[in-house]
Amino acid sequence: MEELENTKQHKIGLVGLILMVFTSIYGISNTTVAYDQMGYGAILWYVLGAILFFLPSVMMFAEYGASFKEAHGGIYSWLAGSIGEELAFIGTFIWLSGWIVWLVSESSKIWIPFATMFTGYDTTQSWHFLGLNSVETIGLIAIVFMFAVTFFSTHGINQIARFAAFGGIITLTITALFLLISLVLLAVQSGHLAEPFTARSIIHSPNGQFGSPIAIMSFIVYTIFAYGGMETMGGVVDNVKNSSKTFPRAMIISTIIMLIAYSLGIFLWGVSANWNAVLGNKTSDLGNVLYVLMNNLGVSIGKTLHLSAAASVNLGNWFARIIGIEEFLSDMGAFFVLVYSPLKSFIMGSPAKFWPKKMTKLNKFGVPAYSMWLQAIIVAVIVFAVSFGGSNAQSFYTVLQDMENISSAVPYLFLVGAFPFFKKRTDLERPFVFFKTKAMTWTITIVTWLVILLGIIFTVIEPLSIHDYYTAFWTVIGPIFFALVAWIFYEVSVKQRKINVPHIDDID
Repeated sequence: MEELENTKQHKIGLVGLILMVFTSIYGISNTTVAYDQMGYGAILWYVLGAILFFLPSVMMFAEYGASFKEAHGGIYSWLAGSIGEELAFIGTFIWLSGWIVWLVSESSKIWIPFATMFTGYDTTQSWHFLGLNSVETIGLIAIVFMFAVTFFSTHGINQIARFAAFGGIITLTITALFLLISLVLLAVQSGHLAEPFTARSIIHSPNGQFGSPIAIMSFIVYTIFAYGGMETMGGVVDNVKNSSKTFPRAMIISTIIMLIAYSLGIFLWGVSANWNAVLGNKTSDLGNVLYVLMNNLGVSIGKTLHLSAAASVNLGNWFARIIGIEEFLSDMGAFFVLVYSPLKSFIMGSPAKFWPKKMTKLNKFGVPAYSMWLQAIIVAVIVFAVSFGGSNAQSFYTVLQDMENISSAVPYLFLVGAFPFFKKRTDLERPFVFFKTKAMTWTITIVTWLVILLGIIFTVIEPLSIHDYYTAFWTVIGPIFFALVAWIFYEVSVKQRKINVPHIDDID
């Protein structure tokens, strides 16, 4: 609340807005996942993602935010005022499901940095409990963790959430150090790269799983995930100095900075890590690849400094420990925030008439406890089903990553697809306009929408093409299940409570 009040009192300038975008969206772990999946080939897709998705989408969300600045429902208000309450409810419910899937994924992944803090490398693949394998053990721990966090959060014990902001500062510091150390290593090695940079490497992935055109096209969703979260920027337009000029200028500059940061980050992993030697041995997965690469960077520095083999390995372990501490603290802080924030935002932002009273009731600590426990049960059921589904660690974390990617991408189909209908309304004040003509609006909307849709389709088709039905099922089931639940819930609420649904033009 203090941050929001300060934002209202002080207008955001160009530099402040650029920093806000960067710290909210950029993540060093995205560069490690990109390098693991596509090698240098990821750079091209990050360029296309910035041009075809990030920049046009953030401008759309800026127009939404400026026109609906008095609404308190966030993206629900944007969608309801553009395509009606039913689609808004379904679209926002799917958006919430994306955060639920994030809880599913992070409740399992958070134990990797926890283990790395103590040993300097991921030991979770050797964890066992009462005859359970490592994946099942992690799943059981994740379920207990989810219930524990929900208990503390519903009792107002969420001071640990402050680690999220602290972790953000440390993340920026570590990112800067990684870039600096890698550039120094590149200079010391006289420009030699551990992973050769060739014309072929820009197009082809060293990862055999991304050898087919379908798999390569599915990587679009990874870039959408990396650039995701920009819808939050739409809510600050009215707090920007001279927003009609400052906001688009800041978004264009931010796009360039993000593109350079991601591209440079992906490229610099190749300074210290030969893909086949470090990632091609199948001991890494999408859950621990950040720590594997950081450990390897430390070892490479040790060798460059002519340390002994044992000292180089120890240095690598300390590199991994440091990133493990940072990731564990920031993930723990984010978990305590996100276990209630998106849920509360959706329930309190959408009309109370749709919800049973016990779901909207806030306890004495100001949180919807009943809804949070319901959410915890849903997360626990999904974690149990995925972790006890018979997968190995590599498949387990791939499934979690694909679930996150798809669940975060689908809501953008609603937000982007609704934009032309939002532009059709003539009764709204439009203090910020970037898309000046109808032709420009429709052309960019169609291109951006198709990019998102194709990425989703190819992500689902890719595991089906290799008969990996387990991954395909869990990749697509989330949005479909939650969309179906949202539709049934909406229809039942309207009929049972005899709700009069307002016309789109009456929503502002």
